[in-house]
Formats: sequence, C-alpha cells, structure tokens
Amino acid sequence: MKSWYAIYVRPRAEKKVASELEKAGVDHYLPLHTTLRRWSDRKKWIDLPLIPGYCFVHVAESNILDVLKVKHVFSVVRFNGKPAIVRDDHIEFLKRLLNQNEIEFKLASSMPEPGQEVEIIAGPFIGLKAEMVRINKKSTIILRLEQICNAFLLEIPVSDVVMVTATQEKSA
Repeated sequence: MKSWYAIYVRPRAEKKVASELEKAGVDHYLPLHTTLRRWSDRKKWIDLPLIPGYCFVHVAESNILDVLKVKHVFSVVRFNGKPAIVRDDHIEFLKRLLNQNEIEFKLASSMPEPGQEVEIIAGPFIGLKAEMVRINKKSTIILRLEQICNAFLLEIPVSDVVMVTATQEKSA
C-alpha cells in the first residue's frame, strides 16, 4: 500500500530531485510557490519550494530504499525510527493552498504551541481542521504538518470557522 513520505534533500536541489524522481517513475509532489525576486538590475518571477529542503513521495514503504538512491536525496523523515507517513489530507491541503488566490499565507518560522482546534466551514479550505490563534483581533488559522516540523499561517474570517468539541472529535 502506498503512502506519502517526506524526504530530506540537498538544499537548493529540490527541483533536481523532483526531475530525477519523474525520470525514475516515482509518484512525487514538490510544492512550489511563485515569488517576485529582485536583483540590482532586474526583477523576475520564480518558482521556489514552499518547504525548502523537502519533497514528498508516494510509494510503498518497501520502495523507500529506491528513493534514497536518487541523487541529492539525503534521507526520509523518520518518527520513532520508522519512516514518517504524511497524511493524505496534508498533501491535499498543500495542493489546495497553492491553487487558490483568495487567502494570503506564509510559512511559519517556528512551531506554534497547541491551541484550540477549529474546522473551516467556508472558503477554499472547507472541511479542514486546524489550530486557531488570535493575533491583533484577527483570526489566524495554524495548520501543523508535524511530520516535517512545519506550520502554515492563514488569515481566515472568524465567521468561517467553528470550534471543534470533544464530541465532534470522537464521532470523526
């Protein structure tokens, strides 16, 4: 059975690894975002990895050794000594995040402390459960991707979220 795994790659080699994985026929996902870079003589829109140093592969656990043979791949992210599985809904979240233009986001520089869990009930991320933090009277949703130690901050109107209660969690 295939699962998503995060692999750690050489810095600034994410696109090369994605290309090598493509050539090898490995199902992979490299989340890229477009940003404007400025130099002293020009400006240019470029695609950069959303999570520098990482790429995701969709393989059976028995095929991870083949992935590790790809040039510029250092290791698979592990948890308790085993390859850490990245949940399908986290990969889907990244894809939806990068395909929408309604909500601005940024990669958080550190992992937030645990907070109240909420469910988004409107907008492009409807159905997503995440943590909520209030900053300057604005609602900011934080989604943890624990397997790769990253979090995303999204500004979402308070009216678009509902608190998840313990009874909702048990029924899920």
